Amino acid sequence: MASVRFTVTPTKAEDLPGLSDTSPDISSRSGARVRFGSRESVHRSDPLSEASGGGGGGADSPENSSIEQGDGNSKISSVYINNTHGVDDDDFYDRNLALFEEEMDTRPKVSSLLNRLANYTNLTQGAKEHEEAENIGEKKKAGKSPQMGTFMGVYLPCLQNILGVILFLRLTWVVGTAGVLQSLCIVFLCCCCTMLTAISMSAIATNGVVPAGGAYFMISRSLGPEFGGAVGLCFYLGTTFAGAMYILGAIEILLMYIAPKAAIFESKHPEGEGAAMLNNMRVYGSICLLLMSLLIFVGVKYVNKLASVFLACVIVSIVSIYVGALVSAFKPPNFPVCMLGNRTISGHEIVDNQCAKTNMVQINEPVESSDGNNTSINDNSTVGPTFDPSMAPPQVEKTTYLWKRFCEGSELNASCDKYFMSNNFSEIDGIPGLASGIISENLWSSYLSKGDVLEKGSLNSSHDAHPPFTHQPYVFADITTSFTLLVGIFFPSVSGIMAGSNRSGDLKDAQHSISVGTILAILTTSLIYLSSVVLFGACIDGVVLRDKFGDSVKGNLVVGTLAWPSPWVIVIGSFFSTCGAGLQSLTGAPRLLQAIAKDNIIPFLRVFGHAKANGEPTWALLLTALIAELGILIASLDLVAPILTMFFLMCYLFVNMACGLQTLLRTPNWRPRFSYYHWALSFLGMIICLALMFVSSWYYAIIAMVIATMIYKYIEYHGAEKEWGDGIRGLSLSAARYALLRLEEGPPHTKNWRPQVLVLLKLDEDAHVKSPRLLTFASQLKAGKGLTIVGTVVSGNFLQSYGEALAAEQTLKHLMDKERVKGFCQCIVAQKPREGISHMIQSSGLGGMKPNTVVMGWPHAWRQSEDPQSWKTFINTVRVTTAAHLALLVPKNISLFPSNSEPCTEGYIDVWWIVHDGGMLMLLPFLLRQHKVWRKCGMRIFTVAQMEDNSIQMKRDLATFLYHLRIEAEVEVVEMHNSDISAYTYERTLMMEQRSQMLRQMRLSKSDREKEAQLVKDRNSMLRLTSIGSDDDDDTDGNERERPVSSGGSSEHHRRVQMTWTKEKSSQYRASHSGCSTPEGFRDMLSMRPDHSNVRRMHTAVKLNEVIVNKSHDARLVLLNMPGPPRNTDGDENYMEFLEVLTEGLEHVLLVRGGGSEVITIYS
Repeated sequence: MASVRFTVTPTKAEDLPGLSDTSPDISSRSGARVRFGSRESVHRSDPLSEASGGGGGGADSPENSSIEQGDGNSKISSVYINNTHGVDDDDFYDRNLALFEEEMDTRPKVSSLLNRLANYTNLTQGAKEHEEAENIGEKKKAGKSPQMGTFMGVYLPCLQNILGVILFLRLTWVVGTAGVLQSLCIVFLCCCCTMLTAISMSAIATNGVVPAGGAYFMISRSLGPEFGGAVGLCFYLGTTFAGAMYILGAIEILLMYIAPKAAIFESKHPEGEGAAMLNNMRVYGSICLLLMSLLIFVGVKYVNKLASVFLACVIVSIVSIYVGALVSAFKPPNFPVCMLGNRTISGHEIVDNQCAKTNMVQINEPVESSDGNNTSINDNSTVGPTFDPSMAPPQVEKTTYLWKRFCEGSELNASCDKYFMSNNFSEIDGIPGLASGIISENLWSSYLSKGDVLEKGSLNSSHDAHPPFTHQPYVFADITTSFTLLVGIFFPSVSGIMAGSNRSGDLKDAQHSISVGTILAILTTSLIYLSSVVLFGACIDGVVLRDKFGDSVKGNLVVGTLAWPSPWVIVIGSFFSTCGAGLQSLTGAPRLLQAIAKDNIIPFLRVFGHAKANGEPTWALLLTALIAELGILIASLDLVAPILTMFFLMCYLFVNMACGLQTLLRTPNWRPRFSYYHWALSFLGMIICLALMFVSSWYYAIIAMVIATMIYKYIEYHGAEKEWGDGIRGLSLSAARYALLRLEEGPPHTKNWRPQVLVLLKLDEDAHVKSPRLLTFASQLKAGKGLTIVGTVVSGNFLQSYGEALAAEQTLKHLMDKERVKGFCQCIVAQKPREGISHMIQSSGLGGMKPNTVVMGWPHAWRQSEDPQSWKTFINTVRVTTAAHLALLVPKNISLFPSNSEPCTEGYIDVWWIVHDGGMLMLLPFLLRQHKVWRKCGMRIFTVAQMEDNSIQMKRDLATFLYHLRIEAEVEVVEMHNSDISAYTYERTLMMEQRSQMLRQMRLSKSDREKEAQLVKDRNSMLRLTSIGSDDDDDTDGNERERPVSSGGSSEHHRRVQMTWTKEKSSQYRASHSGCSTPEGFRDMLSMRPDHSNVRRMHTAVKLNEVIVNKSHDARLVLLNMPGPPRNTDGDENYMEFLEVLTEGLEHVLLVRGGGSEVITIYS
């Protein structure tokens, strides 16, 4: 904190003593003027410089100071080139803004700008895997070398996984509902999807060694850990729900076709039969899941031993279907279907095996013992006697069981259903056979709504009837069907193509076997599915095909009715095959989860990477069983199938994406042995997968994509960093190259300007950042957006300091992670930090992504530092940024700035807009207020009006300007009247020049320096002087620094002296060159008068500081135009003093220099 004191003291300049005994900061001013002073408390930060990039370097050599000869006297020119002795500069420049006068041509006064922008229409619109690197540390136990070939290792496992529950339980229903043509389209579309995916997978699998891990390994190593983890978990969930689907299929076969009486829940009303069946499925499914999980927990070897048995069941079942279809051409199986008109009657309701309304029953007379002959009468007609009617026993017409279901009683005169009375019963062949021509009826679709009766269109029917009731013995549709629904239900029957790649660790030649075996398996199964569609449509009647559970054929499995020699072949075979497929899914899913967990890319899954001593993933198995139980609780095969369809389709989509991207990017490592691939095929596969996802169930597709996206973002922000050489990194490189080339096409528009920050930090001897708050401030300014480069300079030789540079870079990265700053680090090794900073400013960034703003610290202890290199480096950096047309931000007292955890609850951000340099002062408060630390701060804008300015009009124009800029701020115009230079200003300038001169002369010798310092201390008239040396010493030997100057070198030494002298003092110095090294010479020097140009600039600094402190002493942050350094480098130390005076008494100051281009505009 700086204590501020105001007093009124009448003084005159001529009454000033040569030196005051009081502190120079508490000096008097001429006339009855406000006397201002400040005492700065000891800074809490490091006493060394805050200037970025370290010490080293200084101003140019004082030897370059020009010496003019004239009138016999040498005149040392002013350090400011605009200064001429004997001319009153007030005629040319405003006395109050003399500090900014050198740049008035490029940085005009605000009043001038507002005059030119009166209409606000002329603003500038433009502006110029190597896996060993993972080092998992797990040594695998030595085992047998993999010996499995293509047939046993890939082909048969794929067949077993692809051919499963959907083929036996739902394919006939799909054919009957969609018709043969649309069913062929569904099958062909799904098979094309898997074939294209298999081609892409073959290319990936043959592009190097595929270790155990299968599909997850291929996707993650091709698309990166984010996509790999997301798709890997989707594949895991799909495999887990597939296990639940297979279990539900097995239980459906058990309760519907093998042991219907085993049902625990039964309903007395037809409406409750569906719910009772679902409850039975849940109970038996849970029991079956528990038994399978226990079997897998005991040992997978038993599952593997049973795999061949299950595979044999699948093959026998399929063969029996084909044989049965061929046999049906000659001898169709007898499965009659009872029809009422064109409506199908449930076979379970024909208790007396009579598909008729009535039948004739003969009455046996007690006196006659003649045999009776009961004849079934269809269509309510009687069958004539086969013998003499006179000898036949009497017959009576009786009603059947079906009569009772449609009528209110069993009497012939009972009231009956109107449709029942209008139509007659008939029987049709459920399996007409291959040669019957039934396929012509089954070509077209017959979609039904829930509750519709299955009807045969070719039969005559009277339609003048009420809709059927659910208590009537018809066969009803249990769900509403559509093409999209059938796609979602059928697709799981073609999944399972990853079975071969999942066994990649057991294959003798994984690259050859996976591609050949998988493609052959898909071709085989595709042929089976397509031929089955045709065979089912050609052999089975349409009403039977649409009968999902076989109610019309007395509860037989529909596909079993076609099998030879008995339906039980299919029933038993399908039961065991679905059980086997469920076991395989429940075995593979935990291992997939274990592989994901061991990759350590998803932190919360790490626990599932642990396993038993034999490697069995116990915890993963437990989680798999729990998720599968969720699928079983759904209890409906038709509802579970679309869920796993989504997960499998998403997995296949990313396999195609991986292959397509690698092909298009032409990655040097992309050299698959499988050559029958193309990027167009991969992207066609992607499109089909995406289309199938939304066609089958758009809401399930959205849910699956949301889950995958959430996993992706979680891995991106919280997962472990992995570098697998994946295609997404390659895509990022290509996209970055494209974007950079686009940015090079022209300069950014003013509307697109945003601060691309280069933060210059300095490290101490222990490689710790001296001013970490600089990065905190940069993060508040950026609010996490845009380019941020954090740089530092390491002194030394690159060959010897390379390790030190790497350590410094790691320090910067650690600080960036701590401050949550997204960006890049850059560390440059240079002999001189000044040169290193210059190189960094010139070379940072790439193309259009170059920094346009530099943030560096203020050398707060530059007066007390024994090394002047810090402030000289600071000034040199200011010059470099100006030359590079970059904006510069210099926060002073950065250690007092708020951290990210200290939000300001109130206060103002004050902007002192003195000269216009592109609008940075307007934009910076807006950007800062986007951050939570500064969000509650208000904004005030002050500008300075001179005597000739209309302050009222300026305020009105400025308010209008801010309105068009869409910036809310309070506006105030401060009038600064031309006033005489105060005694305080005069004395402050004098002390500055005396100090500067003494510092130059104190390079003579150590003893002289001690004498001079003692003299200054005795007189108590100057600031404490300890800054020794010059930047030129970097280029000289150390002995030269201590070498005394002889009389012969006095002329050379004279040219090295930098100060502002009068003509008299200059001639006196040249006449007696050795006098300056004596106390008497110093007494004469201290009696000199200050240079008029420096007095004017000091006057500007003092007046502006007085006004700023008066108005903004309570502001949270003060933004102020930063004057440029003198064009002549000899006045650098005076420049530092001007900046100190300008910012005295202000706790939080941000000095701003624009880059010369417009950064803000009023246009949309």
